[in-house]
Amino acid sequence: MDRVLQHPLLRKYLPLVHEDLGVIYSRDLIKWLIIAPIIGVTAGLAITAIAVIILGKMWPAVMAYYLGHHWAIVPSLVVGFAITGLIMQYLTPDPDEHSTEEIIRSYHEHQGDIDMRPFFPKLLAAVTTVGFGGSAALEGPSIYGGAAIGSWLWTKLGRLRLDSRDRRIMLICGAAAGMSAVFRAPLTGIVFALEMPYRDDLAHEALVPSLIASVVSFVTMSSFLGGTPLFNFAGGSSYTGKDIVWCALLGVIIGLIAMAFVVTFRRARTFFVKNGLPHWLKLAIGGFLTGLCGILFLHLYHGTLMPIGPNYEAVGEILGKHHSSGELLIFSALKLAATLFTLAVGGVSAMFVPLFLTGGAIGTAFAQSVVHSPALGLYAAVGMASFISAGYKTPLAAVVFVAEATGGHAFIIPALIGAAVAYAVSGDASASGDQRLHEGVKIQELGDIFVREVMQPQMISVQASLTLREFASTLSPHHRHEVFPVFEDQELLGTVALWSIAQVPVDKWSTTTVREITEMEPQTISPECDVMEALRLLAQEHQQPMLLVLSEEGRLEGMVTKSDILQALTIRRDPAPGANLKIEPFDPISAS
Repeated sequence: MDRVLQHPLLRKYLPLVHEDLGVIYSRDLIKWLIIAPIIGVTAGLAITAIAVIILGKMWPAVMAYYLGHHWAIVPSLVVGFAITGLIMQYLTPDPDEHSTEEIIRSYHEHQGDIDMRPFFPKLLAAVTTVGFGGSAALEGPSIYGGAAIGSWLWTKLGRLRLDSRDRRIMLICGAAAGMSAVFRAPLTGIVFALEMPYRDDLAHEALVPSLIASVVSFVTMSSFLGGTPLFNFAGGSSYTGKDIVWCALLGVIIGLIAMAFVVTFRRARTFFVKNGLPHWLKLAIGGFLTGLCGILFLHLYHGTLMPIGPNYEAVGEILGKHHSSGELLIFSALKLAATLFTLAVGGVSAMFVPLFLTGGAIGTAFAQSVVHSPALGLYAAVGMASFISAGYKTPLAAVVFVAEATGGHAFIIPALIGAAVAYAVSGDASASGDQRLHEGVKIQELGDIFVREVMQPQMISVQASLTLREFASTLSPHHRHEVFPVFEDQELLGTVALWSIAQVPVDKWSTTTVREITEMEPQTISPECDVMEALRLLAQEHQQPMLLVLSEEGRLEGMVTKSDILQALTIRRDPAPGANLKIEPFDPISAS
């Protein structure tokens, strides 16, 4: 065996194999192959239990009672919402922090840390909100429940040497698993969770772990409740160029409606949060107004369709039965109103399904009255994707959700066009007030980083006695500096910039020395200063693009630029396992 290991070929190539494997597994994929399935199974079981309680037991009985006793809708919703308010007011530290909003805020501001003490009260409040007929569905408690489980598991898996960045990833993993399970749509869970924190960006770091957790969660849920599409409906497989144009117009209309609704919702939410009424009373008022929406619609149109409750059955009603365009539009208006009254006052859930359903109703009415097309499924699918895209700023998740949850894969292209148009028309208006435009730099993190941690200890220096032609001949395409320190023997004289050389006529380069164009008062900074001060100096008007780092003895130790600061901040925020910033002594590479 030893003779084999000492073979010249093995001794030559084994280090190369080791190096290649190190690069391949540099992202700790093995770690996520352990963690992500645990999150997927745990979240899948929890969401299955919630779905069985609300959709299997509670809502069918409540809905049947409401349809048979219209008078009971308002008092039942008032009582149910008041119970929700009491739970949130007395059993949680902040009754206005819950559901998707809490997850987004935790991702951005708390490194994925979720307070687990009110976990069960918040899930119970979601059950009373949705189960009694609030205009919301299961995505709120599912996303919250899955994400909270991911955050909690971070505290239990300490042996895997997890850092704060891993906790944010596990938070998104759990949210993806929750979304995947509740809608039986694993790809939707992945895409929505990655899009959720931002209006114009993705949480790229959580892609692979979320993929694993979503698939495992879906399999877990399917083993209990089956894996067929949640809102399966039959639709044609063809569409024309004219349909594409109509779909784009539908995207414009829904984008404008969604923008108006989202702005109204955000203002109403702000009003109720700031209002001094007891939380349970706010919810009771919301329950009263939500109930009025249900009674009004049932008074106008007798049937089983009504704009309250989780409304999973309403998808089949709209897509499988004929309803006049007027009925569909009134249903859409009252559904949006009921959603506003349910969630703006503090109801515990989210509006993914209400927006999805409203878009489907509007799309169907548009097909019947404007396009006069028999392809109702096509326009319903486009309307669904468009409203989710505009309301939640998740265009990719909207299209994927329509394809997975409805089985309408043939409509992906029209749905994508409608979603993109609606997204653009609605601007930055989002149902989530905590979404950020894109991943941003946390400036407050710069205060505890020192210049010596981020500076470049190696740089190119030049002797003042060189002519410009001699200096230019020594420059290499690999030199990325725009400014170079100038030395008189061993003494720092100043700096010279490349643009200063360019201002000297070429025929004078042989007689002009570097000293003649040297800036004698370069901007300097101490290695013990914090990076906030360095950034302030670099941001001043008419400043050079770099600072020279000088020790107390006046010795040049390196240089620092804005790019160095941003790169170091990225390393500090998302450190590689075992990575530490190592500072080497300044080693000037002379251009002479």
